[in-house]
Amino acid sequence: MTTKAPTLTVALVGNPNTGKSTLFNALSGLRQRVGNYPGVTVELKKGTVRHGERVWELIDLPGTYSLAPRSPDEMVAVDLLLGRHSHEPAPDVIISLVDATNLERHLYLTTQLFDLGRPVVLAVNMIDMAAAQGLQIDYAALSQRLGVPVVPIQANKGVGLDELQRAVEAAAEKNQPPPPVPFPEPFEQEVAQLRPLVGEAVPPFLLRRALLDVGGSVESDLIARGGEAVRQQLHAARERLAAAQCPIPAIEARTRYAYIRSLLHGVVAAPPQRVRTWTDRIDQILTHRLWGTLIFLALMFLMFQSIFRWARPAMDLIDSGREAVSAALQNGMPEGPLRSLLVDGVIKGVGAVLIFLPQIVILFGFIAVLEDCGYMARAAFLMDRLMSRCGLSGKSFIPLLSSLACAVPGILATRVIENTRDRLATILIAPLMSCSARLPVYVLLIGAFLREGYPSWLPGVVLFAMYLVGFTVAPLVAWTLKRTLLRGDTPSFVLELPPYRRPHLGLIFRRMYDAGRAFVVRAGTIILAAMILVWALLYFPDADAQGRSYPQRIAEAEAAVEELQKQTSHEAAGPDSAGHPPQDAVTHQILTEPKRLMAEWKRQSWLGRMGLALEPVFRPLGWDWKLGMAVLASFPAREVVVGTLGLIYEVGDVDPGAIAEEGNEETEQTASLLHALRQEWASDPVRGRYPIAVALSLMVFFALCCQCASTLAVIRRETHSWFWPAFTFVYMTMLAYAAALLTFQVGAVLTDWLT
Repeated sequence: MTTKAPTLTVALVGNPNTGKSTLFNALSGLRQRVGNYPGVTVELKKGTVRHGERVWELIDLPGTYSLAPRSPDEMVAVDLLLGRHSHEPAPDVIISLVDATNLERHLYLTTQLFDLGRPVVLAVNMIDMAAAQGLQIDYAALSQRLGVPVVPIQANKGVGLDELQRAVEAAAEKNQPPPPVPFPEPFEQEVAQLRPLVGEAVPPFLLRRALLDVGGSVESDLIARGGEAVRQQLHAARERLAAAQCPIPAIEARTRYAYIRSLLHGVVAAPPQRVRTWTDRIDQILTHRLWGTLIFLALMFLMFQSIFRWARPAMDLIDSGREAVSAALQNGMPEGPLRSLLVDGVIKGVGAVLIFLPQIVILFGFIAVLEDCGYMARAAFLMDRLMSRCGLSGKSFIPLLSSLACAVPGILATRVIENTRDRLATILIAPLMSCSARLPVYVLLIGAFLREGYPSWLPGVVLFAMYLVGFTVAPLVAWTLKRTLLRGDTPSFVLELPPYRRPHLGLIFRRMYDAGRAFVVRAGTIILAAMILVWALLYFPDADAQGRSYPQRIAEAEAAVEELQKQTSHEAAGPDSAGHPPQDAVTHQILTEPKRLMAEWKRQSWLGRMGLALEPVFRPLGWDWKLGMAVLASFPAREVVVGTLGLIYEVGDVDPGAIAEEGNEETEQTASLLHALRQEWASDPVRGRYPIAVALSLMVFFALCCQCASTLAVIRRETHSWFWPAFTFVYMTMLAYAAALLTFQVGAVLTDWLT
């Protein structure tokens, strides 16, 4: 009698759109986590299942159509199934999940699982949809012919899950792998001849895959181990098989599908004519070139309205909480570097990340609904024609569109793209989309230099043009990447249109929670460190040339302002006063002294000195050291630029949200900054002569530069490499500089010509 193991390892494998995530959540509930593997982007979800006295470790592998690994990412799943991964034991049982409405195609993957030599349980999902199509399946006969337990289930309703759990327990007890699909004798002979070259350590499954998958990951691995002799043997074996009417790789599909068709004969009974379902009727509209596109645009409009509008109350609440914590620290701690670090570095750094959390959660809620109901596949189908012209597929469109709100969720949304090169290309161009954090810069400069004295329609046109910059440049960059760094065979866009189904609320909320948690925990740590670094560069040195402390001098100046305001208020309330007395030069100096000291401090800071040192680099763009310093400060998070400009131009800290919200220019701080920009630029020989060219140059730079530490952190997270975020930062900075240079120089020439 076999003794039960304390923990049963169960792997869940299936095609995309088979309800695998729904089944995983139904079995594991909230007892789940994500397992990451070094050097790869693939994530394997893990969950805990309790069945009687037994505890299962349930592993949900990414959806796939085949076990032919074409990349290291896909190889991780195969190694895990074979028990070759050092972090995970071999699965005791494999659950193969298939769609009852498409058994012939989905059993292809199941027959590949048979080659692994592990016990398999076949779970046939969506039995309700099969019944609606008039399909009748003899599950007992199918089980007998396959040699594995077959359990009909409806995962979204929990139907058949108890039977599935009992079948898994029984398969683990029996520990009998199913018989593999028999291949032609010439193929088996060639596999046997390969064995002496690679040794006994290579599992039979990998040996067969090396022969079947031309240029695949297994072949590359075996050649790296065995050298040129393995390469020559594989090439000769494939030539002999082609001569024996067993061409590679066609022999696998031919053999497996012939086996599956004979297997299903007499097991599946279909009506004489295919039943026209409500999915077919809906698709006539949603996949129509005109009506489908209009509905898609309407849905995208609704999604982005929700991101920009619905998230605002939650974002304001988070911002209020940040301000409350900041005020509490300021009131409860003495003046000094520690308080400044906590308030200006840590609190502002964390707040800069958390304020985007509502947008992340809402976006992923929409994506989860669209994916779960089956619409996302239709959207990718509609956009494929457009995206294919720049070397991408239709699946890249949604992540790029999502990046208009924030590049972080846009990059996270690329996980729906199976092809590695397409996914990486989409990640690299997603930051080119103008996100909401760029809006304050656009509105500030447009309001300062393109509103007064110009037609009322011009500011809107310029703002649209700034967004158009990203839409124009991104496809060109993608086209270049797909022909250089990411060169390779263009994969055919194979897309399954799953039947429409009601979204599963538990799965949607789980996706929203996972996305929010990943954003806060992973990206937040990096941007927090970056904000602390910028704080240090702006804070130190904190004393002037005579050794006097800037924080102390500013505190004294603020106390003088407060005392003056009290005195003025008292005099204005006196019986002989007709109102506020006019400000004289001394009063004005006292009132402006804190801002002047703050600007002087920032000029003398390390970041200010860097701006002064790099002024020759910025001068061809029409910028001075102040604009250059603001740009340098904004590299961790571009929202910082407006506040930095407020400090540099001695008007105090400016809230970028006040500027971005409906183009608001009415607050005192914002109006002061606009006035300061116009006044100082007017007295400068370059910016006074070419203010519009300089403003456009700065806006174009922000439109194309990757000034966002959280975006770079997420690229690092998604690619598991520091190379790609570094590449993104360098190429976007160079592109932004070149475009800003061209914008200013052309603008200056046009200004001279027109005047």
